[in-house]
Amino acid sequence: MPRMGFGAFLAPHHPIGENPTLQFRRDLKFVEHLDELGYDEFWCGEHHSSGWEMIASPEMFLAAAGERTKRIKLGTGVISLPYHHPYNVAQRMVQLDHMTGGRAIFGSGPGALPSDAHTLGIDPMTQRDRQDDAIDVIRRLFKGERITKKTEWYTLQDAALQLLPLQEDMEFVVASQVSPSGMTLAGKYGIGIISLGSMSSQGLLSLPTQWGFAEQAAVKHGTKVDRKNWRVLLSWHVAETREKAREEARHGLMRWHNEYIVGTLQRPGDQPFTSPDEAVDKTAFEDGAASVIGTPDDLVKVIKSVYAQSGGFGTVIGFVHDWANPENTMRSWDMVARYVIPEINGYVTKLRESQKFLIENRDVFVRAGQAIMAKIMENKDAVEALKVTESPRFAAANAALPRLLKEKEDEEKKGKQQAAE
Repeated sequence: MPRMGFGAFLAPHHPIGENPTLQFRRDLKFVEHLDELGYDEFWCGEHHSSGWEMIASPEMFLAAAGERTKRIKLGTGVISLPYHHPYNVAQRMVQLDHMTGGRAIFGSGPGALPSDAHTLGIDPMTQRDRQDDAIDVIRRLFKGERITKKTEWYTLQDAALQLLPLQEDMEFVVASQVSPSGMTLAGKYGIGIISLGSMSSQGLLSLPTQWGFAEQAAVKHGTKVDRKNWRVLLSWHVAETREKAREEARHGLMRWHNEYIVGTLQRPGDQPFTSPDEAVDKTAFEDGAASVIGTPDDLVKVIKSVYAQSGGFGTVIGFVHDWANPENTMRSWDMVARYVIPEINGYVTKLRESQKFLIENRDVFVRAGQAIMAKIMENKDAVEALKVTESPRFAAANAALPRLLKEKEDEEKKGKQQAAE
């Protein structure tokens, strides 16, 4: 496998009942923690209803995150383009790019929650076409074009940006669920994709087909799509053992599913779990799992499996949730950085090879030890010092010392006899 990027996707999905101000602050600390751990990307979205998802402006949140971080890239995951005048979106993304030192990624979507569109009086049948139109306009604005255009939902009159992005070519990414619309847009414009539907078994199975939509659209419009710019969303909670991971996540997972997925979104076909154990058993199934509740090794196995099943992608994005408490959630992401990312990207491969070579070629290095002991034997003070050294490092030398002293004594006697003769 080629090396992969790793990131996090914060919708957010926070249970109702906690102080929202403290939740915002904890989310910002979380981004800072990911930056320190070396994660590549952080994404947060735009929502205006449901109670569980209360970041209304990802640009504002990411600007604050940018002040607390140094290297992690910050993506809007996503801005719902039909909700906004495209010129204003372009202006805000330019502002974000400059404020974060060129670390902004522009992620867009048509809008995920029907309740958001209803609030704004937007016909859901128009949302995907409006996203397409807005992407085209924003790309042209980023190139410095001056545009005059009038549609049923916005007007541009000699419009041009007075300030361009800090990045020469800010990355564009579109969200993709199970339908082909997101992938088709990516192919049309030759831009990146973040697959959000992969958190379900159905979404995982559709990944190869989904990429085909992007390639077909690219051929049609004379563009190119690259799997390196494809991000796939997975969810996980890891701990030292599967039992510990299950115990930490079980109650929060059940609440998230029952209160949000079933109770709030009322997704067709989803039924509430009857117990925390059932929640884990039905969410973290092993074969074809999109959710991992287990050990770092379990997550490594699933990432490799999804990579092979999909045909390859560039970045793994972890879904941020409150299944476990804040302390154990932070520890889970810490363990992924310590054990999963190095394993996937081969950072420890050469270390293991070096250790193995040393173990298997021990005899080759015996002479080095003999050379050290030879010098020690030439100095009586060093010999006496070695006798009283209790460090494990010198255990082998101490064990060999009586034999070496006897050999030296025999050599001296033999030398004296030969001199006498």
